[in-house]
Amino acid sequence: MKTLFAFLAFIILHVSLHAQCHYASNLQTDAIRSRALVAFPLSDSTVAVSWRMLTTDKKDKSFLIYRNNHLITPQPLTNGGCYFVDHYKANKHTTYILKDIQGNMLGSFNMKAHAPQGYLSIPLSAPAPGVSPDGRSYTYSANDASIGDLDGDGQYEIILKWEPSNAHDNSHYGYTGPTYLDALKLDGTRLWRINLGTNIRSGAHYTQFMVYDFDNDGKAELMCKTADGTIDGTGRVIGDANKNRLCYQDGRPADRPLSGPEYLTVFEGTTGKALKTVDYVPARGNIKDWGDAYGNRCDRFLAGVGYFDGQHPSALFCRGYYTRTVLAAWDWDGKELTSRWVFDTNMPGYEDYMGQGNHNLRIADVDGDGKDEVIYGAMTIDDNGKPLYNTHFGHGDALHLVPEPHTNRLFVWDCHENRVDGVELHDAATGKVVFQNKSKMDVGRCLAANIDPLNPGFELWSSADRNIYATDGRKVGRFDRRNWSINFSIYWDGDSLQELLDHETVYKYDWNKKQLFTLTYFEGCAFNNWSKSNPCFSADFLGDWREEVVTRTKDNTELRIYLTPYPTEIRNPSLMLDIPYRLSVATQNVAYNQPSELSYYFPYEWK
Repeated sequence: MKTLFAFLAFIILHVSLHAQCHYASNLQTDAIRSRALVAFPLSDSTVAVSWRMLTTDKKDKSFLIYRNNHLITPQPLTNGGCYFVDHYKANKHTTYILKDIQGNMLGSFNMKAHAPQGYLSIPLSAPAPGVSPDGRSYTYSANDASIGDLDGDGQYEIILKWEPSNAHDNSHYGYTGPTYLDALKLDGTRLWRINLGTNIRSGAHYTQFMVYDFDNDGKAELMCKTADGTIDGTGRVIGDANKNRLCYQDGRPADRPLSGPEYLTVFEGTTGKALKTVDYVPARGNIKDWGDAYGNRCDRFLAGVGYFDGQHPSALFCRGYYTRTVLAAWDWDGKELTSRWVFDTNMPGYEDYMGQGNHNLRIADVDGDGKDEVIYGAMTIDDNGKPLYNTHFGHGDALHLVPEPHTNRLFVWDCHENRVDGVELHDAATGKVVFQNKSKMDVGRCLAANIDPLNPGFELWSSADRNIYATDGRKVGRFDRRNWSINFSIYWDGDSLQELLDHETVYKYDWNKKQLFTLTYFEGCAFNNWSKSNPCFSADFLGDWREEVVTRTKDNTELRIYLTPYPTEIRNPSLMLDIPYRLSVATQNVAYNQPSELSYYFPYEWK
């Protein structure tokens, strides 16, 4: 019955794409350069082989697969998903090759002998433990991650943040160890390690690192906030290595850096070398101007990537969202880092936009003009850095893009902390509210996903209540009190619906019983960020259109990339070819991590 409903949903809701997906296919993305072929054992006697479709392909494009130069698909693979199960005992090194029917090489993957079942393994080497100035020891755990083709070989590398055990939220006092960033190839090779130094405090709100090919040279760069004492991937120190956080604030030793220069640095993807460093915009100035006297609100940072001119990717680095709010867009041409625009609520006429930001953001072309806007919580900033609209609902912890099934018009599902406005769905282009559930509680989480084929379109829910809503505000379900998830969505099994990712588990929603059941549990692994329970990373960056889960093991000695074990009959281009999805991948590591989200209603309509 589940398969039948999924099939009916696929047929009935197979819709045309919104402008976002069309313009995505016209822009250069790192997903275009590779078929992302991957192979991994499913069992002792089977191997899954999976690869990427492109928007330039015809839906019935034919593929051939070779194992160690022997053709194992005598009948070309023309129909069904790009997922082939090879009945083969993988007890030795094996090379899989993908070709088209003309014999053109499309990709290869070398699978190690006795490779683990269900995932790719990347060995980790944690930074050395340390001791903080107050005499307390700390260790390191693998935390948030991002991806980018750092060396231009057509394969993504992983950029991993190492967080110390004494990392703190901005609202908490206490010393922290420095944050590290590692660049890792899928075979485990570490390309470089960056030490952000003692003047960058460790915690979810301090280091947002953007990995993207900003100058369109085929190799991704890394951008993030730096300070005196940051050490790049070649061992070179940025700024003054002798200045550290042991300054004094109001006559007391400081456990957080609230004075001294702040920088924004572009790092070379291949080496981690600092290519350009400029002053961070905006400077902290007088910390009391941000809403408190101890550095909680002045050091709330967000970041993102957007095509603000419709053609070239710009980096976005931000400060503040509780009171004063500043967004600064930057362009990198390979030599110079230049300012595109700055939005500041201290500017005359912009005061009404203070205090509207979230712990995360979304970037997409919401008004259909081919240029990206920034959904910064309750307010949205236009592609030119001018205000677009403001719902005035204030700060929140989560927000999601929701495409309408028949037109792919985008909406925003946003929750709020003010104990008044609760959770609401509004038009992403205009801010017009579709429906709202007010609440006297701090609604800390909300999620939007397509989990029920009986309801056309997305389902919406939040921590305000146990109800599941349609996009017109109708109640279409209710979660059991013992079985509930408001974390990540994920495309994992073989149908066109989404699953839920939470606490080392992939769940499926049973729309008949109105409850969740477990599809996959990641044994021996640990998700991150306390109650947020995020994987290091999750997105479609290998194989077909299903999304991978990157997670650390509990002992932090291994990073695992889990891939779906489910065959599928659905063909869909790589999700990374949808620019808003790719941008949400880049911003997944920002503050309170949010899942990667498409700008169109799945699946893709082939032209």
